[in-house]
Amino acid sequence: MLLVLLGLNALMFVVEMVAGWWAGSAGLIADAADMFADAAVYGVALYAVGRDARHKLAAARLSGLLQLALALGALTETARRALTGSAAEEAAMIGISLLALAANVACLVLIARHRHRGVHMRASYIFSANDVLANLGVIVAGVLVGWTGSSVPDRIVGFVIGAMVLAGAVRILRLR
Repeated sequence: MLLVLLGLNALMFVVEMVAGWWAGSAGLIADAADMFADAAVYGVALYAVGRDARHKLAAARLSGLLQLALALGALTETARRALTGSAAEEAAMIGISLLALAANVACLVLIARHRHRGVHMRASYIFSANDVLANLGVIVAGVLVGWTGSSVPDRIVGFVIGAMVLAGAVRILRLR
């Protein structure tokens, strides 16, 4: 199951990153960074399978540190886009986020029944739940960008996703 989650998140990272750069969307880029963090988490969780509690905790901490680094990167990129004033393409934001939402709901369903099997699996579940919320945020931002003609909603959701990723990293780093 973790291999499927790893593959799905790695694929969606590439799709969202390319689409985010093409569409000029801070929200998609922030969500792509979150997808990369998830793929890394699932890779680390694979390492922890069958190991003792100490290894599982170390894997969860490494996952939290990776997420922390990616959150800071996403926040920096969102700030850069806000300062440069690039325009976001709402149709791409909505379409790609709907695809990412479907992928993340599938991941959440797969991981939900395993979330009590150690701290590393709880960390994986937290990442997946945050992703669903992030996708919904990018979809709403895409609708608002189309409605208002302003990229401000995209920048706001980029910052919110970056903050969610940051908060998720802190939650994971606090797991025992």
